[in-house]
Amino acid sequence: MTSMMYETMYILRPDIQEEVVDGEIARYQEILQENGATILETQHRGKRRLAYEIQNHREGIYIQMNYQGPGNVVAPMERAMRLSENVIRYLTLKVPLTEDFSESDGLPAAEAVGASPSAPPPGAA
Repeated sequence: MTSMMYETMYILRPDIQEEVVDGEIARYQEILQENGATILETQHRGKRRLAYEIQNHREGIYIQMNYQGPGNVVAPMERAMRLSENVIRYLTLKVPLTEDFSESDGLPAAEAVGASPSAPPPGAA
């Protein structure tokens, strides 16, 4: 089975204690590792305002995990997130293995940089 790189961003309820947040992070990391994944990076991005209300919450605690493993590691973790009352949203993306992560924002370097400096901006004549 080939190994892929994944990025999962999930949002926890804003009204839970820091110990519960740490427990949720550890829980999902453990599920991934039990299924053969290697955790590359986990970022606790803190409490932020949501773009729209989700389950009567206007804010959420954002967590980003980058990990590598076989394709079957995602489903058990997402199932646990779906069943958790603390997770209000989650999204997993498959990231190409060739891209490096920018330290500033965790996005693949190709997406974080944008257009090259020699190219004119779109719409410039």
